[in-house]
Amino acid sequence: MKQQTTPLQQQWLQAQHVMASRPPLRPRQPLCIDDQQIGSIEEDFARKLGADLLAAHGITLRLLAGQWLLKGEGGATENLNRLALAMRSAGLAGAWRNEQLAVCNAQGRQLATVERGAVRPLGIATWAVHLVGVCADGALWVQQRAEDKANNPGMWDTLMGGMVSAADSLAEALARETWEEAGLRVAELGQLRHGGQVVFARPSDEAEGQGYMVERIDWFSALVPDALQPLNQDGEVQRFERLDLAEVQSWMLQGCFTPEASLVLAAYMDW
Repeated sequence: MKQQTTPLQQQWLQAQHVMASRPPLRPRQPLCIDDQQIGSIEEDFARKLGADLLAAHGITLRLLAGQWLLKGEGGATENLNRLALAMRSAGLAGAWRNEQLAVCNAQGRQLATVERGAVRPLGIATWAVHLVGVCADGALWVQQRAEDKANNPGMWDTLMGGMVSAADSLAEALARETWEEAGLRVAELGQLRHGGQVVFARPSDEAEGQGYMVERIDWFSALVPDALQPLNQDGEVQRFERLDLAEVQSWMLQGCFTPEASLVLAAYMDW
């Protein structure tokens, strides 16, 4: 839906892209398992964990030739989850979800899985999915995130935005998250299309500000029939609003939307 952008919109979009692609605040060294890089950490982060705590969890973390090597008593997945538990006990993990996310090498091949709460502190790349819910008249359904969300509480989001777990394909994550967040079945929606991808690489405030977010978002759009209305199922959404495009754009420029939703919506509008 190509439209002419104003200088103010162009300035806003440029600022959003700058915020979405920022280098780490401090030096990070590669984190490796089986001699393959899967993330990155700060040296001070490893120091805070401490050798004794790691040993109590059956793992070691050593800096060798500029790379952090994770070794332990189990396989890659077990060792990473032992590390996640050590981080949790030290207060250096993000929100604990009991959800496993895929851990891949630089070529995108999955090597292991790890608890979701460990990915940002360890600089592990994640995969997410968003859905832009479109009404017949062109208006959009948007959601307000719950106030107890770990990230961006109370901010506005697309109709649905969620993580792709290690157990999901992209299509499965789209269907699951659309039901959990909006109470809608993908099969009931019309004109479903894959719109594109948005990529983030920026510092994260997790692990006392020592995290780093690397994420690829696949976004979709779909027609929500007028007979349907979104209804949250998992308690993570406060409310939904049906806004015309002018209202959505105004809220975007005012900073009401999360950084992820802002760039997804800008891509949908072809800014």
